[in-house]
Amino acid sequence: MDEPQPINRGRSLSRRQFLGTAAAGASTAIIGCRKPRKPNVVFILTDDQRWDCLSCAGHPFLKTPNMDRIANEGVRFANAFCTDSLCSPSRASFLSGFYAHKHGIRNNFTEYSDGLPSYPKVLHAAGYNTAYLGKWHMGENNDEPRLGFDYWASHKGQGQYYDTEFNINGKRQVMKGYYTDVVTNLAVDWLKSARPPFSLEIGHKAPHGLWVPEPKYAHAFDDVVIRKPATAAPGPGTPDWVKRRMPTWHGIDGPLYGAKDFDTFVRTYLETILSVDDSVAVIYDTLRARGELDNTILVFAGDQGFLLGEHASIDKRTAWEESIRLPLLMRYPEAVKTPRVVREMVLNMDLAPSILDLCGVPGYPTDGRSFRPLLEGRPAGWRTSFLYEYNFENEFPYTPNVRAVRTDDWKYIHYPNGTGQPDTELAELYDLKSDPIEAKNLINAPEAQQKLAELRSELDRLLKDTGALPDQMPTNPQLRFELPAQSIR
Repeated sequence: MDEPQPINRGRSLSRRQFLGTAAAGASTAIIGCRKPRKPNVVFILTDDQRWDCLSCAGHPFLKTPNMDRIANEGVRFANAFCTDSLCSPSRASFLSGFYAHKHGIRNNFTEYSDGLPSYPKVLHAAGYNTAYLGKWHMGENNDEPRLGFDYWASHKGQGQYYDTEFNINGKRQVMKGYYTDVVTNLAVDWLKSARPPFSLEIGHKAPHGLWVPEPKYAHAFDDVVIRKPATAAPGPGTPDWVKRRMPTWHGIDGPLYGAKDFDTFVRTYLETILSVDDSVAVIYDTLRARGELDNTILVFAGDQGFLLGEHASIDKRTAWEESIRLPLLMRYPEAVKTPRVVREMVLNMDLAPSILDLCGVPGYPTDGRSFRPLLEGRPAGWRTSFLYEYNFENEFPYTPNVRAVRTDDWKYIHYPNGTGQPDTELAELYDLKSDPIEAKNLINAPEAQQKLAELRSELDRLLKDTGALPDQMPTNPQLRFELPAQSIR
């Protein structure tokens, strides 16, 4: 809907004025019928929010009514995944539509190159008014404005929960206050005057650790009993490398991101999400007040999942479900006329081609696919498997390289290089239909050997088809499992 125009109450119109106005209105209506205004885009991205940390996804006590409203008025992708569960690679896949081995951002320090395409760059070239606000995190020490955005407000690295120094269109200033509120206020100010069609990307810090909940939510879950997950204790099929890293930064017996206590670790993580839910309400209401809500593709997502003790682990980086699944919601009445839950596997790299498709703007070839057919109830021919990759980081020597394939019902995880056992494959195999929490590793089970052979073949196919050949994988000759001194990433 267009913004309401003021009504002329001061005087009556002459016949000539009336006819001229009517003619202009008719002309506008005809033009409008021939060429509808392109939709706006607002993409809200959180950091490390699990797919099940939404009340609409069934969380037992976390209430997210405003995130739920997007799902209830649009679509919830119940099986959305990242293809590399690390902040910078996943963010680059959302923007570009490529696997990490294609866009080249395989760690948290690499820049998003000026020559790499993205959906905001394409929309900008098509006449969209574009902005990026909040955590960018591609190029750790660079907060300078990036190509493709008319308005820029971001910072170096992770930022702080309070009083982060932002670079706003080339000028640095400390923005006093709680991070979520600061970014929300910047977004509201921009949205109130943005010329349609516009594209806004909002990058939240929450719920990335170390967690500092907003004071009003600092004790929201004090009375909730926190239970460790069923796989928190190592089982018979737990790989040795998982057991060795248990006392490290990524293990359940480690410092727990500085929280030290597991209950505090979980509670503070969830409490920061409550502030993000408030922010979603403010953005929603701002779009509605401008008359732009129903003409806006409003997307909410997390960049990857997060382990809260599953597999005796915390953090992400692994191919287990808690690490690779993410929340993905979208509201756009033009494309989602009836609210629905989509259960086909959708990937972070599907966002870029989907946005361009829904905006009617010519795109470019990507590894992702437009999920528009799923919105229209046409799932025929959709993907039945995808490749997951994680590349070894020197900063975290206790987490190995990962290459995995996930299908609707199965998952095969391979850890190439650096196993220390050249004649024995370090791998995991799970029947997700009967074992959704991945508690029973079937890699050596006789009854699963045919399925193992099928998935090995499928992984090889995906690696070759996407250009990620085994000899291009980073090597890791000797895994070490000491706790590094580097700050959290």
